[in-house]
Amino acid sequence: MRIESIRTKNFKILKDATIRNIPAMAVFLGANGSGKSTFFDIFGFLHDCLTDNVRAALLKRGGFKEVVSRGQTGPIEFEIKFRSAPGEPLVTYELHINLDDKGLPLVSKELLKYRRGQKGRPWHFLDFSNGVGHAIVNENDYGKPGVQEAREQQTLDSPDILAIKGLGQFQKYKQIASFRRLIEGWHISDFRIESARSTNDAGYAEHLSATGDNLALVTKFMHEYYPDRFQQVLEKMAQRVPGIKSVEAKETADGRIVLRFQNEEFKDPFISRYVSDGTLKMFAYLILLYDPTPHPLLCIEEPENQLHPDLLLELGEEFRAYASNGGQVFISTHSPDFVNGVQLEELFWLCQGNNGFSKVVRASDDPLLQSLVAEGDLPGSLWKQGFFKGAGPS
Repeated sequence: MRIESIRTKNFKILKDATIRNIPAMAVFLGANGSGKSTFFDIFGFLHDCLTDNVRAALLKRGGFKEVVSRGQTGPIEFEIKFRSAPGEPLVTYELHINLDDKGLPLVSKELLKYRRGQKGRPWHFLDFSNGVGHAIVNENDYGKPGVQEAREQQTLDSPDILAIKGLGQFQKYKQIASFRRLIEGWHISDFRIESARSTNDAGYAEHLSATGDNLALVTKFMHEYYPDRFQQVLEKMAQRVPGIKSVEAKETADGRIVLRFQNEEFKDPFISRYVSDGTLKMFAYLILLYDPTPHPLLCIEEPENQLHPDLLLELGEEFRAYASNGGQVFISTHSPDFVNGVQLEELFWLCQGNNGFSKVVRASDDPLLQSLVAEGDLPGSLWKQGFFKGAGPS
């Protein structure tokens, strides 16, 4: 499942921003305060709205008045267009969040629609406002001659709950359930080295957490249930970090799971507490990227932190391989070294417009950048020299 365009309105510093024709791997640049973190928080915010509710997601960020763009009235709006698979119809999801008469947040509009083919009116598979709306129950008949929508009216428990959260649990709403799974599967990374170094109580974890605090458990799971996949991780690790012979998750006498890294130069392994930041972070990224059940979207901010510059081009290759195998990867960076391994078509930057709010610029739309890269200049070097106007780096 791939996101092709995103539009947001009245969301923090993104007063009205649209990105179209988004590639499978997209890298975002920008000076500090340009809106990169806000762009990535679109996905964190929507994920929080789904897993909890709109009110809780807003409170986590200071409330509606802190999230809505400064000086603006009207709802916070999102529009995401995606395809469930190549060649499938383009699906549009719209979400508007506003305040009711008492000043409490609610979902003023939630819509999921698509049109099969180039002609005809799109079907609204989900259409809700203020906690009341309808969903289509004859999805399998869509596109058949003469077939009309069969709607089912529904009322949610509260107007601050997303309809895709409730209805998406039922298989008769296939498109709704599909989009719900898409958002649930987003991985919004908040990786922290000290969390990844921690030991875990003996247990079970299939997917790496946002902070990486369950790295040892996921390693154990992959080694036991997907040994071929884990062997790929070890082979890549040996290529990317020379000297690392093996990695294992070992249970201690007191029931803790500890990661042990075996260096070919030494007899005894090192536990995760004593390996370098870069070694541990590269291993964690490989565990994430070789997950047997990949996430539909990875959002990674500043992956260059703790990594040696020589590893950044190789890490970019791993991200691109993940994207080429059906996933999608959004990355923010402050590293020209990382950007040197990125194609111009994959690059975007955020900068402040004349009104003080952020805008998004596609690097490949700049004729000068196209010409310079065609002549052999590297994007990261051009960025460092100031050819990405308003983008830093800083």
